[in-house]
Amino acid sequence: MLHGIDVSNWQGAVNWAGHAGDGVDFGFAKATEGTRFTDKWFARNWAAMRENWLVCGAYHFAHPKGDPDDQVRHFLDVVDAAGGLRRGDLIALDLEHSGHLPPHRVAAFARRWCHVVNVVTGVRPLVYTFLSFAKKGYCAGLDDYPLWIAAPSHPKGHPAVPPPWDRWAIHQYAHGPIDRNVFKGTRAQLTALGAQPVEDRRSKA
Repeated sequence: MLHGIDVSNWQGAVNWAGHAGDGVDFGFAKATEGTRFTDKWFARNWAAMRENWLVCGAYHFAHPKGDPDDQVRHFLDVVDAAGGLRRGDLIALDLEHSGHLPPHRVAAFARRWCHVVNVVTGVRPLVYTFLSFAKKGYCAGLDDYPLWIAAPSHPKGHPAVPPPWDRWAIHQYAHGPIDRNVFKGTRAQLTALGAQPVEDRRSKA
C-alpha cells in the first residue's frame, strides 16, 4: 500500500519535503470550492508536491446547489494557473454536503461534474465521501468512479464500502492536523488513475 496525506487552507504551510522523507507517496490539495472560492495555498502545495516527487492530486469541494459545469470550469482554471496537469496527476470530487437537496439531485450534480471532468481531461475523478453520506443515496450512479472513502473508525486499509461501490481505492483512515490515507496498490497503479498524454488516451480508445 502507498501512504498519502490530504490538505487544504486549514493546514497553512505544509512541509512536503518532510512528509516525503517520512514515506508519504501521494498527496491531495484542495484547489477550489463552488464557483468562487480558490484555496490560497493550492498553487504552493501543487508545486511542492511535484518538487518532492509525490503523486499529485487536486480536489474540488462540491456545492451541489450550484452549476456543475461552472464548478468544473473554475476548478480546471485554478489547476491550469498552478501549472496544469501532468502524467499521473489525480483529480477528486469532495462530495460530503447535500446543500439541503434530496439525494437524487446531489447525485445528479456529482455525476455531471465527474463526467465533464472526464471528457475535458481524460481523467476519471475519484469521489471522496463518507459512509453515512453515501448510504443515504447521495452517491447513486457514481460506481464507475474510484472511491476515496473517509472511514477513520475502521482499521487502516480495511474500510467499509458503501453502495453503490463494491471496492475502494483510497482509504482516509485518520483525521487530524493532517489527514492520513492509504492506496491499495502500487505507484504505477495509482498514476494510471490520473492524467495521461493524449497519445496514450487515443491508444486506449
